[in-house]
Amino acid sequence: MNLLSKIALRINQFSYGVGQVISWLTLLLVMLVMTVVISRYLLGVGSIAIQESVSYVHAIIFMLGLAFTLQRGGHVRVDIFYREFSPRRKAMVDLTGATILLLPFCGLILVGSWDYVMASWAIKETSSETGGIAAVYLLKTLMIIMPITLGLQGIAQIINSILVIAKANENIEESNNG
Repeated sequence: MNLLSKIALRINQFSYGVGQVISWLTLLLVMLVMTVVISRYLLGVGSIAIQESVSYVHAIIFMLGLAFTLQRGGHVRVDIFYREFSPRRKAMVDLTGATILLLPFCGLILVGSWDYVMASWAIKETSSETGGIAAVYLLKTLMIIMPITLGLQGIAQIINSILVIAKANENIEESNNG
């Protein structure tokens, strides 16, 4: 169980680190939007590259923020029952959800987007707009990175759930033997 704890800890540390970087990207996003608004409406100058960069940063925040959000318990769930559950029962729900729903979903997205992303890389896809960002293929790569990072965090959630269930079972056995 010690090895499992270390694996979950490393994954959690990685997700947390990515979350910290992303938190700074939200500040960058606000600054980019302000730049677009000020340059367009006050100065009468527009920039396709800056406008597209808003979309890029927005996509990075949401696509890479999913694992951090899962780690923090920020994803939507039906809490009316879950919040009243014991830690063991919560762990069973989390284990079931991650195993049956989350990991297959991540696998489906990864497999489904692989050819699409690779085709974009093969031609080094660029923006269709003149003056746009010449790296659409990098943006599309998020479609591969996102399910990997989310799946890793799902694995950490599975490990943590197993550890909680195992500890609860140990406590039950101790109380029955004591």
